[in-house]
Amino acid sequence: MSSVSFSIHLGLDVRYNLINDIGAHYAAKLLQKQLYLIYLNLMFNDIGPEGGELLAKALHKNTTLKYLRMTGNKIENKGGMVFAAMLQINSSLEKLDVGDCDLGMQSVVAFATVLTQNQAIKGINLNRPILYGEQEESTVHLGHMLKENHCLVELHMCKHGIKNCGFHQLCNALYLNSSLRYLDVSCNKITRDGMVYLADVLKTNATLEVIDLSFNRIENAGANYLSESLTSHNRSLKALSVVSNNIEGEGLVALSQSMKTNPTLSHIYIWGNKFDEATCVAYSDLIQKDRLKPENTDVEPFVVDGHVYLAEVSNGLKKHYYWTPTYGDAYGHSSNSGFALVPIQPKEPAIQVQQ
Repeated sequence: MSSVSFSIHLGLDVRYNLINDIGAHYAAKLLQKQLYLIYLNLMFNDIGPEGGELLAKALHKNTTLKYLRMTGNKIENKGGMVFAAMLQINSSLEKLDVGDCDLGMQSVVAFATVLTQNQAIKGINLNRPILYGEQEESTVHLGHMLKENHCLVELHMCKHGIKNCGFHQLCNALYLNSSLRYLDVSCNKITRDGMVYLADVLKTNATLEVIDLSFNRIENAGANYLSESLTSHNRSLKALSVVSNNIEGEGLVALSQSMKTNPTLSHIYIWGNKFDEATCVAYSDLIQKDRLKPENTDVEPFVVDGHVYLAEVSNGLKKHYYWTPTYGDAYGHSSNSGFALVPIQPKEPAIQVQQ
């Protein structure tokens, strides 16, 4: 009788358990022995630089793990440097989340340098490093990385203090990059002048699918620059978030008009701006005519005394980023949020980019 062999690929989710550096020691041992673990979520577990070093060194020999989430563990610059060094050796890890880990400038630059050579990483989260000074050195190095790297699909640079000059560096890199599909530059200092550079990139870039500009300050002028490119040129962008950007009716209506001629743009998030009646009518019209699906935006129209208004709904590019049910829908009766040992494919972004 012939034998049949099979393997089970597992995901391990132990977020919010305060396992600290002692638990990281055992997690590192697991990574050295477990042959089928492909996803490990250790977010917010009070792991420090020492625990981070143990985990990073365990990945020198591990060849199966595809996705590691370290979000919220304060591994600091020391831990970040060890993880960057690990990426020079490990060639199997595809997605690394070290957002909110108190990385320093040195480790952010190290990640940027390593990613000019690493051919395996498809997505990296470098959100909220601890940076000092006004030179935007991290943005310069990450821009250089994007010129050289042709494998990275997803890049998160939330809270990097990016201003228009640094954003110009990123946009210049995007002319040469043909792989990046998801760019997150939310919570920075980008204004309408920065949108001149991005709008120009979107006229020729055919790979970007998701752009998160939330919590910047692009105003009407910036929205108009984007609208012009999306109306007349770009046909690759699928999702755009301009939440809380001090945009008024003119700019918001311009973006809604671009959806009427652009068949590709399917997700748009606008809450936190300055709605007027024209804005409310425009987005209500898109939703009622099924051009914009209710689940693909963060507003919902309602009528009072014959006037249309927009209410906020809990959709967005980062829907369920810090909390996802381990079983069932987020709002379903059968969902739970406890420990999971299941074949997991996390569903963080509301829109998935193909890798």
